[in-house]
Amino acid sequence: MTDHAVRAGTHVALRDISIAERVLTAVTAVLLGVDAYVHLHDAARYDQFHSSVLSEGALFRIQGVVAIVVALALLIRPAVLTWAISLVVAGGAAAAVTLYTYVDLGPVGPLPDLYENTWNAPGKVGSAVAETIAALVSIAGLVLALRARRATA
Repeated sequence: MTDHAVRAGTHVALRDISIAERVLTAVTAVLLGVDAYVHLHDAARYDQFHSSVLSEGALFRIQGVVAIVVALALLIRPAVLTWAISLVVAGGAAAAVTLYTYVDLGPVGPLPDLYENTWNAPGKVGSAVAETIAALVSIAGLVLALRARRATA
């Protein structure tokens, strides 16, 4: 399958998108969707925890919206940049939930104290698993996109 662009009446191939990359894109978008759903659904539970700048609930809403935007960007254009952003978003979220489950860092800059020393919070395990798998799949997608870029260069 080939994606194409039309410029000034000419037909220009952007690059071939492999079936494998399309599958990885769909899987990552679904996993980011799970992450977004959990964060947006549970955000209100965390509004009471806040710093002088923002609440943990607001961070949940930001994470949810960012996950949706990245999932859509990947579906529209799976490229090196979008795979890298997906890796940062999913990997960062997975690292944060794991870190703040085991380590009490207290408030960090404008962030409230995010420490929650349990995996029993609603949606937490599902979200963490989705984020971790999305990060791993993003690595595979990034590798495929880099190989495709080198092959067309």
